[in-house]
Amino acid sequence: MADAAVRTAEPDDVAEIARIHRDTWRTAYRDLVPGEVLAGLDVARTAPAWAEAVGGGQVLVATEGRWLVGFCVAGAAPADDVARADGSLPPDAATTALVSVLVEPRWGRRGHGGRLLAAAAARLREAGATRGVAWVPEADRASTGFYAKAEWTPDGTVRTLDALGRPLREIRVSGGLTLLLSP
Repeated sequence: MADAAVRTAEPDDVAEIARIHRDTWRTAYRDLVPGEVLAGLDVARTAPAWAEAVGGGQVLVATEGRWLVGFCVAGAAPADDVARADGSLPPDAATTALVSVLVEPRWGRRGHGGRLLAAAAARLREAGATRGVAWVPEADRASTGFYAKAEWTPDGTVRTLDALGRPLREIRVSGGLTLLLSP
């Protein structure tokens, strides 16, 4: 494998982050989300939101050689994303982070996701976070397996999103931020 690394995303990375977002969702979720939703993922439309996240320092990117192969968005979790099923907030709500890792499938199984999650966890710990949460489509075995390897497990909270009339059930996984990379 060529040199693999994780670094903070830069403004020049925005178009590639938006492309990876689009292409990865179109591949990974083609059986879970209506084709119209996936077809509507447009780099030009999502790039401004990615530019804002990159500008806020919330995005890390994984590289292999000269290629950008994945990214992780991590920051303070909004109350809606950390609340219990009954709507109440757990005692650690203020120190819980929301994390999302996406690696382009053709670059999968090469450690990029683990490096991204470990780097994000280190940054989040430095910022005072104590726990992370992520939302994953329940039927997405690759993502649930990835988080399980990091000892992030379902915490019993689910939500159902409306994907153009088709329900998309997501589970929330939660875990600690003491992740270390294996040699």
